[in-house]
Amino acid sequence: MENKKELRNWLDAYNLDHPLVIAGPCSAETEEQVLKIAHQLKDSDATVFRAGIWKPRTRPGNFEGVGALGLKWLQKAKEETGMKITTEVANANHVELALKHDVDILWIGARTTVSPFIVQDIADALKGTDKPVLIKNPVNPDLSLWLGAVERFYTQDIKNLGVIHRGFSTYEKTRYRNNPEWQVAVDLQNRFPDLPLILDPSHIAGRRDIIFDLSQTALDLNYDGLMIETHHDPDNAWSDAAQQITPETLIKYTEDLKIRKEVGDDKAYNNKINTLRTQIDVIDHQLIEMMGKRMTVADDIGQLKKEHNVAVLQSKRWNEILGKMILQGEEKNLSEEFILRVFKAIHQESINHQEKIINH
Repeated sequence: MENKKELRNWLDAYNLDHPLVIAGPCSAETEEQVLKIAHQLKDSDATVFRAGIWKPRTRPGNFEGVGALGLKWLQKAKEETGMKITTEVANANHVELALKHDVDILWIGARTTVSPFIVQDIADALKGTDKPVLIKNPVNPDLSLWLGAVERFYTQDIKNLGVIHRGFSTYEKTRYRNNPEWQVAVDLQNRFPDLPLILDPSHIAGRRDIIFDLSQTALDLNYDGLMIETHHDPDNAWSDAAQQITPETLIKYTEDLKIRKEVGDDKAYNNKINTLRTQIDVIDHQLIEMMGKRMTVADDIGQLKKEHNVAVLQSKRWNEILGKMILQGEEKNLSEEFILRVFKAIHQESINHQEKIINH
């Protein structure tokens, strides 16, 4: 698969003067609920109305969607408001039913993207369709797996494609429901700059109070659109209540979000940004040099431990280091989350160096 301008033809055809907005409830609950939200979104910047019909839940017993019945509600919302409609499909049967009900855009969920077998079955069922297909990132931060799913649809002659960045699962508790891991999406964007990239801040956030900031970050990174879960009564939603916002809030967000220019056209700006970027390059080089020196010391420690038959991992020492670094990081306005991730990576590399010495 090669990057081609044609990859974004479906999005360009919407002729929007703002990023694409896909909005609607996490789940279709009742016909009344679907129609009420759709009409509240009708005159907003939302071009596409979303609602989950089949809901893959983490654990059994939770609400798993109303099923095919909800497709008729989506179809009615489309007829009454003129909005395009989209829903998630997870197997060939879902595809058949969605196409039968004239769903405009289909999306592939994160739990589906992880399975090449299921992705292939869905791609086979959609072979040659002109419906746009949006592929959410897999639950784990694996760019190859994400791109592999896109390629399976591309090789089935499905050219109207896009990707949805919804964050990645993590065992450790962070401020996000799913860690953004922005770099994974940026790497994908760099390889396929014409493949439409949409942020799902609702699933990254897991709570409504940081959805705006996540959305602004996406626009600053030149994302092509947003998929935001929107409900007329979020607190009483049947699924993912904490991460849904009202249509009124969505409208306010779209008014307040800033779309920045991709490049500056002012000479003074360009001179200044080039100077600052050069400073970043110099500091990055220094960081690599310092990391190399740190690992040299780790090698020396590994050799000493080998000579005295001492275990590589010293938990007490590691916890002391981590506590100090978190405190020092706060003084430099560095978040605890950032410090933890950086120093855990450094610690793991140190362990790798020491184990290599001890075991040889």
